[in-house]
Amino acid sequence: MSEIKCIGIVTSGNDAPGMNSAIRSVTRSAIYNGLKVKAVYHGYKGMIEGDIVEFQTQSVSNIIQYGGTILKSSPSKDFKSEEGRKMAYENLVKEGIDALVVIGGDGTIHGARIFAQEFDFPCIAIPATIDNNLCGTDTTIGYDTALNTIMETVDKIRDTATSHERLFFVEVMGDGAGFLALNGGLAAGAEEAIVPTIEVEEEQLDHFIQKGFRKTKGSSIVLVAANEKTGGAMHYAEWVKNKYPSLDVRICIIGHAQRGGHPTAHDRIIASRMGSASIQALLKGLRNVMVGIENDEIVYVPFSRAIKEDRAIDRSMLDILHNVSI
Repeated sequence: MSEIKCIGIVTSGNDAPGMNSAIRSVTRSAIYNGLKVKAVYHGYKGMIEGDIVEFQTQSVSNIIQYGGTILKSSPSKDFKSEEGRKMAYENLVKEGIDALVVIGGDGTIHGARIFAQEFDFPCIAIPATIDNNLCGTDTTIGYDTALNTIMETVDKIRDTATSHERLFFVEVMGDGAGFLALNGGLAAGAEEAIVPTIEVEEEQLDHFIQKGFRKTKGSSIVLVAANEKTGGAMHYAEWVKNKYPSLDVRICIIGHAQRGGHPTAHDRIIASRMGSASIQALLKGLRNVMVGIENDEIVYVPFSRAIKEDRAIDRSMLDILHNVSI
C-alpha cells in the first residue's frame, strides 16, 4: 500500500450531534501526524461534484459545541451508481486524497464499503447516528444527546399529562431499532415502551391500561419507536381511543428536535476518541473498518460486521421498565 499523505473527510446521511466534534478530532489528529486534510462538503454528492476544500487546524476552531455538521450532508442517488462512484473516485485522486474518513450511519458505511471495494481505496468509518443501531460498538455519536433530548421532552409532557390525567403516546426516532424508545422510557420513567424488534400485541396494552393507568395512576407515558409497519404512535393511540373512549389520549411526535442541539459531554468525548482512532487506523495500515468502542476500549470493526444487521435489543431492559413502572 502506498504511503498516505492526504486524507479526505466526509459526513453523509442524517446528521447527529457530535459530528462536528469528530470532524475536529480527525482534522487535528491528521495534521498532528503530518498529514494533509481535505474536507468534502455535502456528503457523497460533494465527492461527485468535486466540492472539496483543504482544511487547516483553524478550520475546525470553535465547532466542538455545535450540533449538525459544518460539512453539510446531502442525499446522492448518483453515488449508488457505478458511474457516480467513478466520478467521486476521480475527484479524490485529482485532489491528491489517499484515504477517506467517513462519518455517518449504516447507509454511509454501506456506501463506503462498496466504494472501497471497487477502487481499492482505504476507507475508515466513524459511527455517527442517533439510532445506535450499528454492530461492533456499544454506542454511536449522537445517541446520548438524542436520548437526553427525549428525556427532557418527556419530563415536560409529564407535567401536562399529570395535570389533566392523560395518557400520552410519545413517538421517537430510531429507524426500526428501538434503543431511543426503550432507554428514553427508562430515563424518563415511562410506563411502557413499544419497540419494533419486540412484538407488541394489543393485549399487552390492554394489560397495561387495566393494571396501571386505570387503577393506580392519574397519568401515563408510552414511548413508541417510529415504525412504518405498525403505524407508530398514531396506530396505538387510535386502538386505545376506540377501546377506551373515556380515556383522554394524546399523541406527541418529537420529530427532528432529536437530531439537533449541543452534543453532550459523552458524545463530544467519544467523537474525539473515535476521530483520533481513525487516523491511527490509517497509520497502522488498516482499511475498510469502522471505529467502535466496546467496554470503553477502541476497537476496529470490519464494514461487513458493522452493517450486517441491526443490534439486538436486550429484552431484560424492557423487563426492568415494566418492573419499575408499577
